[in-house]
Amino acid sequence: MSSEREELRQIIRQLSYEEREVTLASGRKSNFYFDGKQTTLHPRGALLVGKAFLAELAHFSGPIQGVGGLTLGADPIATAVAIASSLADSPVPGFIIRKEPKGHGTGQWLEGRKNLPAGARVVIVEDVLTTGGSALKAVDRAREEGLEVVGIITLVDRQEGGREIVEATGLSLRSVFTKAEITAA
Repeated sequence: MSSEREELRQIIRQLSYEEREVTLASGRKSNFYFDGKQTTLHPRGALLVGKAFLAELAHFSGPIQGVGGLTLGADPIATAVAIASSLADSPVPGFIIRKEPKGHGTGQWLEGRKNLPAGARVVIVEDVLTTGGSALKAVDRAREEGLEVVGIITLVDRQEGGREIVEATGLSLRSVFTKAEITAA
């Protein structure tokens, strides 16, 4: 494991992983929780997340013209990838999908649209994947906005069936880490 990857794993383990009873967005009960935003909003964590997601983009064929997903989990990831890609002199814009349309002005669902050409090839990003429900909502909304979704990347796959659900739709799923990798001693 590269030193930056191991450093990111340690940040996730220290800041984002908790063993306690919680109710997940899917409605399921769990005895552990990943709060990805604790890592994606951390100064060093954000930089490492941007670099890790940028590396994962290389696994998709053809150019990727944008990364984004549902607010709030995807927001810091999309920003981190945009910054890391600019620093690598290979810019990939970020975008944000609202949970409901903007209540004033243009009433838009997608922020950052002007950075994406019509039919742009994009990847949906997410901090934690459990059932894949949030990521697939983002896929549907991005497609409704005329974007070509080529796959999904998550920071942590909880390994609770989300991968199988996503892949059953024909989309490729990449994960920076799995639960097993984060919790390994």
